[in-house]
Amino acid sequence: MVRFLFLIPLVLILLWTLWLQLNGYRVRDGLQGYKYILITSAVIAGFYTLMWWVT
Repeated sequence: MVRFLFLIPLVLILLWTLWLQLNGYRVRDGLQGYKYILITSAVIAGFYTLMWWVT
Protein backbone atom coordinates (compact mmCIF):
# COMPACT_ATOMS: atom_id res chain seq x y z
CA MET A 1 0.00 0.00 0.00
CA VAL A 2 2.74 2.46 0.93
CA ARG A 3 4.58 1.89 -2.33
CA PHE A 4 1.58 3.25 -4.25
CA LEU A 5 1.49 6.61 -2.45
CA PHE A 6 3.21 8.27 -5.41
CA LEU A 7 0.02 7.66 -7.41
CA ILE A 8 -2.00 10.11 -5.32
CA PRO A 9 -0.34 13.28 -6.63
CA LEU A 10 0.03 11.85 -10.14
CA VAL A 11 -3.67 11.09 -10.46
CA LEU A 12 -4.71 14.40 -8.89
CA ILE A 13 -2.39 16.37 -11.17
CA LEU A 14 -3.69 14.50 -14.20
CA LEU A 15 -7.30 15.21 -13.23
CA TRP A 16 -6.54 18.87 -12.53
CA THR A 17 -4.79 19.26 -15.89
CA LEU A 18 -7.71 17.64 -17.70
CA TRP A 19 -10.17 19.91 -15.90
CA LEU A 20 -8.16 22.98 -16.86
CA GLN A 21 -7.95 21.89 -20.49
CA LEU A 22 -11.67 21.07 -20.74
CA ASN A 23 -12.66 24.44 -19.32
CA GLY A 24 -10.37 26.45 -21.56
CA TYR A 25 -7.72 27.42 -19.02
CA ARG A 26 -4.00 27.27 -19.52
CA VAL A 27 -1.80 25.18 -17.24
CA ARG A 28 -0.21 28.41 -16.04
CA ASP A 29 -3.63 29.60 -14.80
CA GLY A 30 -3.90 26.55 -12.51
CA LEU A 31 -0.54 26.81 -10.71
CA GLN A 32 -2.20 27.46 -7.35
CA GLY A 33 -4.13 24.20 -7.73
CA TYR A 34 -0.92 22.30 -8.41
CA LYS A 35 0.60 23.76 -5.26
CA TYR A 36 -2.41 22.66 -3.20
CA ILE A 37 -2.22 19.16 -4.69
CA LEU A 38 1.47 18.81 -3.83
CA ILE A 39 1.01 20.16 -0.29
CA THR A 40 -1.97 17.89 0.37
CA SER A 41 -0.11 14.88 -1.01
CA ALA A 42 2.91 15.68 1.16
CA VAL A 43 0.68 15.84 4.25
CA ILE A 44 -0.91 12.49 3.40
CA ALA A 45 2.50 10.90 2.79
CA GLY A 46 3.80 12.38 6.05
CA PHE A 47 0.82 11.00 7.95
CA TYR A 48 1.31 7.51 6.53
CA THR A 49 5.04 7.69 7.23
CA LEU A 50 4.35 8.69 10.83
CA MET A 51 1.81 5.90 11.27
CA TRP A 52 4.25 3.41 9.77
CA TRP A 53 6.97 4.58 12.17
CA VAL A 54 4.63 4.47 15.20
CA THR A 55 3.49 0.95 14.50
